[in-house]
Amino acid sequence: MTLSPVIAIPLIIATVAIGATLIYASVLDARDRRVPHRTWRPALAIAIPAALWVYGQILLADWRTAAGYLVLVAVFCGFFYLFQAKGLFGGADAYALIIITACIPLSPIEPYFGISPLGFFPFTVLTNAVLINIAAPFAILAKNLIEGNRAPLPCLFLGFPVDGKKIQNEFGFVMEDIREEDGKIVRRFVGFTESLGRMTRGERRYTKDLRLHPEDYQKELALYRKAGKVWISYGIPFIIPITAGFLTALFMGDILFEIMKILAGM
Repeated sequence: MTLSPVIAIPLIIATVAIGATLIYASVLDARDRRVPHRTWRPALAIAIPAALWVYGQILLADWRTAAGYLVLVAVFCGFFYLFQAKGLFGGADAYALIIITACIPLSPIEPYFGISPLGFFPFTVLTNAVLINIAAPFAILAKNLIEGNRAPLPCLFLGFPVDGKKIQNEFGFVMEDIREEDGKIVRRFVGFTESLGRMTRGERRYTKDLRLHPEDYQKELALYRKAGKVWISYGIPFIIPITAGFLTALFMGDILFEIMKILAGM
């Protein structure tokens, strides 16, 4: 599908502004685990007018198509906001996905594999980001096997042990419940379902909280020091897979759709 220049050019402008900001945000998130909202202001100043122009052109050409895209945008943005509110997405991650969804509904250029059947660029970005993020647990598993770290199998994919004395300097979620009974350290891995429940209830224990509010976690920090090693989930910021998903969606296309075509023998 080739877009007319009157739609393609504004989309390309918005894509360049948002893409450059995504790369910069990935650097910030990897370094500080924080992406201030002001990071997006220059990109939004460029992308919002371009997006409004695109929606206006689509509306003039076919109001039904415009309505369909607006419904998809509203659903996806609501989905990302809800996941952020429930603690399943970071605020910066949700913000990035909402901006991409609202400002770039269509692929501005023809990617290598072509446009996916759905034709909704944000969905391709999301599926590509998830697929790229799935590769991280296998790298974590390899690391644990090489180092001889022992834990329940799911934990070997999701985290690794760190020095309990320096846990505040790490990035991730604590995967163990650690307590002291009769002078001995007793530890239990928190299962995925239980961990997910804690996150949705706002009871997660992020190492950043230990760093920012050590006075609230003096008991836990003392136990972590006694334990020697404490398992934490890996803390790769999702903004990095989002950026990778954005770039692969732009230049390659829908990776999931291509995998499905290969599996179906198409």
